Amino acid sequence: MPLTSLPSRAQRQRGLVLVLALIVLAAMSLAAVGLMRGVFGSNRVAGNLAFQQAALQAADVGVERAIAWLEQKSAELAQTAPAPAPPTPANKLWNTINASATETYNYVPTRADPAPNQTWEAFWQTLVAANQINALPADAAGNQVSFVIHRLCANAGDPTASRCESAPTLPAAVQNSSKSSSLKLKQASQVYYRITVRVQSARNATSYIQTMVAI
Repeated sequence: MPLTSLPSRAQRQRGLVLVLALIVLAAMSLAAVGLMRGVFGSNRVAGNLAFQQAALQAADVGVERAIAWLEQKSAELAQTAPAPAPPTPANKLWNTINASATETYNYVPTRADPAPNQTWEAFWQTLVAANQINALPADAAGNQVSFVIHRLCANAGDPTASRCESAPTLPAAVQNSSKSSSLKLKQASQVYYRITVRVQSARNATSYIQTMVAI
């Protein structure tokens, strides 16, 4: 009856090397998976930052459009008395303005804010329902920009009587420089306006940006 021979030393070493190789291969596979997940995470973060920057740039377009319109309306004049009386500001910013064939944008002459515990998104939908939102065409990146203009006054009408947040006129004592050829420093009172811009990005992320201007 033949005797079963025990494995030789070389055979036992080859079996140990195989086990170690499998362990090293498994560790390298786990490290590769972790590295790939880290790279993908970094790419997502970089992509989100790029979309955020694109949303901010898109919001700037809405702000510039609103400021240009406010400046245009503030510069308009109307003949309120028979000639040769000089024309006066048209005061179109004193009352609600609705977009029409002659008006580019909607405008609200009184301040409005979200109610307590109301989100800006819920408040925005009330502005949409009231037809106070101005929507711009989507840009090349797919950002949908819309904005609303609020005059920061408690009431509509003449700013002097409607409790407006405004920059006061400089007092007479500081309207001239100290030089003999005094330079006029008089500054007319300016009313503050708040421009709120909403950007809906291509990834359905919503951003709100607010800008205060005095005109």
